[in-house]
Formats: sequence, structure tokens, C-alpha cells
Amino acid sequence: MISVPVSAGYINYYKENSALFSNTSAESNGEDCNVLGINLHGFLDTYNSDGSEPSDNYDTTSENITQKIKDANEDEDLKAIIIEVDSNGGIPVAGEEIANAIKNSKKPVVAFIRSAGLSSAYWAISSANKIFASKISDVGSIGVTLSYLSSAEKNKKDGYKFEEINSGKYKDTGTPDKALTADERVILQKGINIMYNNFVGTVSENRKIPLDKVKALADGSSVLGEEAKQAGLIDEIGGIDEVEKYLADVVGEEVKVCW
Repeated sequence: MISVPVSAGYINYYKENSALFSNTSAESNGEDCNVLGINLHGFLDTYNSDGSEPSDNYDTTSENITQKIKDANEDEDLKAIIIEVDSNGGIPVAGEEIANAIKNSKKPVVAFIRSAGLSSAYWAISSANKIFASKISDVGSIGVTLSYLSSAEKNKKDGYKFEEINSGKYKDTGTPDKALTADERVILQKGINIMYNNFVGTVSENRKIPLDKVKALADGSSVLGEEAKQAGLIDEIGGIDEVEKYLADVVGEEVKVCW
């Protein structure tokens, strides 16, 4: 599921205190490593929306992940980057930001999907040099949703009336306590279609799959790893062992990963 963005955040805190929780150095924790491992787990967001302080264990924000990719590119001891994915998706912008950071990486980036690499999480890794997944990994779910539970009818039954006080007739669009009008639905659907087309176009470009083929896959459903490989959504069946063997050939030395 790709969901619409929420706003607020810890971005300034992150920028001011990134050194406190950055773990991209090959010398971090005394480890001698030549590959950086990054976890993309859980709901993918642009920032840590639960309000807690960011940490090394909270990688599933584009703010954190893109910074780690940039730092890894500046570390001469790191030869490549591995991204471990186990996520059902999240915010579209977060997926786009990570995909762009991977695309701009001067060092090879390999992703491997464990249980799930869906929606914006799949968008995020679509630009990786190589994508691995298990035969039974859940992959894809290319699509966008803005569905929500409306309480307008229940409120009416309970005797509540929604009073609109705003600067324009569309300002309250999508408010659950207010019935959605026909023209509001058109506006929201237009935005969904734009995001969908961007998603499909990005996957087509990054994975080198014809656009019409991606559109045929992009009905919001997911496929298991074997079918994902046949469709071109991933490159190889395998997990971390296969990733390390592949990268050993790429970098020309034994792979030692720092997570």
C-alpha cells in the first residue's frame, strides 16, 4: 500500500544530531567491513512520525536511509551497499527519495527482499543494481491508495452536524466526518492517478521493463518471488548468502557487512 503523506517531523533534529546515530563508517563499532548493510523494515516514512528520537535501529525513514547511502559513498573503505527489505510500503515520497539516492550512488547497491517488498518499499529499491528475493517473498503491489473510513453517515444518525469553516470549499476534502462530494472525488482521484503514473514510469525506467508490461502488473496486487523474477521485478532468487557471493565477485574481495 502506498498511502498519502502525513506531515510534521523530526527533520531538523536529525540534521542537527545525525552524528549521534549515523552508523555508516566502516570503523563503526570496531568492525572491519567493506559493505554497509541498511535495514528497510516496517512502514516507510519520510521521518519518524511516532515522535520518538531517531536511532540506528530506526532505519525506515527516507531521511535516515538516504543519509546513510550518501555517507557510505564518502567512505573509501566501503565498496558496496546492501539494503535488506521487509516492508509493506508507506509514503510515496519516501520511496521516491530512496530510489533517487540509490540511483545516484557511485557504489553498487544490492537489495534483497525477505518477507515483503511492497508498494513504496518496492519503489525505493527499484533502482538497485540487483534485487534478490526468496521464492516465497511477497513482491510488487504497484499502486496507490487514498481510501479511508467515512463516519459522515454515523455522525448524521447520532445527531452530529459537520460545520465547515475554511478558506475554500476544498480545504476540508477528505475529512472523515464529512461526506465526499463528486467534485472532491475527482480532485483526489486526479492526484492518485498522477502518483500512480509516476510509480509505474519509475519502475519501467529503473527495471527496464516496457511501460505497458508494468501497467499490466500494476493493479495493486503482489506476486511471489518466482513470478516476480519472471516478470522482471527482481533479478535473482536468494537471500543474504547469495547477495554476499554476488558482491564478492563485484568488489573482488570477501564481503564483510556492517549493519
